[in-house]
Amino acid sequence: MKAKIYGCVLSALLCGAGPVAAQVQWDMPTAYSANNFHTTNIEQFARDVEAATDGKLKITVHNSASLFKATEIKRAVQTGQAQIGEILLSNFTNEDPIYGLDTIPFVATDYAAGRKLRDAAQPALDQRFARQGMKLLFSVPWPLNGIYSVKALNSGSDLKGVKWRAYNPVSGRMAELLEAQPVTIQAAELSQALATGAVEAFITSSAAGHDSKVWEQVKYFYNSNISMPKNFVIVSQKAFDALDEPTRAALLKAAAEAQERGWRTSEEKNQWYLEQLAAHGMTVEAPSPQFKADLQKVGDTMLDEWMAQAGPDGKTIIDAYRSN
Repeated sequence: MKAKIYGCVLSALLCGAGPVAAQVQWDMPTAYSANNFHTTNIEQFARDVEAATDGKLKITVHNSASLFKATEIKRAVQTGQAQIGEILLSNFTNEDPIYGLDTIPFVATDYAAGRKLRDAAQPALDQRFARQGMKLLFSVPWPLNGIYSVKALNSGSDLKGVKWRAYNPVSGRMAELLEAQPVTIQAAELSQALATGAVEAFITSSAAGHDSKVWEQVKYFYNSNISMPKNFVIVSQKAFDALDEPTRAALLKAAAEAQERGWRTSEEKNQWYLEQLAAHGMTVEAPSPQFKADLQKVGDTMLDEWMAQAGPDGKTIIDAYRSN
């Protein structure tokens, strides 16, 4: 009799408990270290999403290329091996020249211009990722790029034959035009490459140089505002569509906040990173007039080449960018 009563009570409790929302778990690979400002921004994004969805969507961030290498992340999201990920868009310029626009020298040389270029390119990027079953959530720029070198550089000719880190097709083409020797090295491998002498010069941001402690081998940074590459956070459209409407709305809201926070942080830290390089004994200076002119010539050539490769979509982007 008691057993029957207990059974009825248990049944009533279970029936009255109502449905329990299942937690959705997403993996988010990124290539950058835990202390990089992009990664800390993404960690905040993940926390915001979990809080806004009452734990229904939990995003686990895998930094330092621990889950996938930088060049593997886009494919991982596209094939469903990861639901969401962060990519340096210009790594995929060989797929489509549109992906490399923000690394073409001297197209956008400050944050206001960087925002205009982002907005002009967004429709074309949305179309491309949609065709591949992905959705762009937000983008955040690196601080403005300059040139690091183990030796002083007074002109473009000083780079002839120098081992130059080429982390994407655009930086590789820049090396060719400067008659440097391109060497493919990703961010996670930069410190080791510098320590072994595999790299003698490269273009990247003050932030990347700071995170890699390049002052241990490199003594010069030419603050030339060459370009402003952006990292993009992408999500599988299938994974996104599987969320309920409130969760999707919370994710998009957190993404918009992460984009604004990331742009603001990048701009605020730009000067701080330069100061840190100098504080660690590096010579931080603008390029000489001759060096700047040589770099500008390279940039003009690369933009002409890009326009020819990108076709009508490229012209639409540049026209929209220049008209604003």
